[in-house]
Amino acid sequence: MAYIGIVITYIFINNFIFTQFLGLCPFIGVSKNSESALGMGMAVTFVMGLASLITWLVYNFLLVPLSLEYLQTLSFILVIAALVQLVELVIQKNSPALYQALGIFLPLITTNCAVLGIALINITQGYNLMESFTAGIAGGLGFTLAIILMSNLREKLDLQPVRKSFKGVPIAFVSGGLMALAFMAFDKALLSNLLG
Repeated sequence: MAYIGIVITYIFINNFIFTQFLGLCPFIGVSKNSESALGMGMAVTFVMGLASLITWLVYNFLLVPLSLEYLQTLSFILVIAALVQLVELVIQKNSPALYQALGIFLPLITTNCAVLGIALINITQGYNLMESFTAGIAGGLGFTLAIILMSNLREKLDLQPVRKSFKGVPIAFVSGGLMALAFMAFDKALLSNLLG
């Protein structure tokens, strides 16, 4: 039951984009079309899941035994940077069109605060290895859900008459804010009712 609670929490209740406002740069930058949004979402999900596993192992089997917990942020960033390089190479080899569509935002996963955020949250929440992995994947799926919803909305907004002063990024931020309000309807009471 705890794993279902973690999944629901990080997809709906504590969605990194809509409730914690982490990862807004790729959320706005890559959400112009659905294909690149899906690609970015899957890349972030992969990195968040693997980063959760590896950072948990690094923290519990390297930093804690050596009393180097104060290096957690630095070591987590190094792990995330290495994983992003791996993802970038795989996407470049297997899907050059997606690699071109993601452009500069793919290497920026390294500095995506949602990826670092889940690694730090896993430690502060005291999750075990599988709970950390589950939280990482669920956080990535929540990010993917948010970016796909935004890309669909932005594609429709491009076809609508919008005041010149609101075109592009301003209307994206307004739309994102309204979507965040909708996600705030999901709360811990929902989780309590679903899981009993």
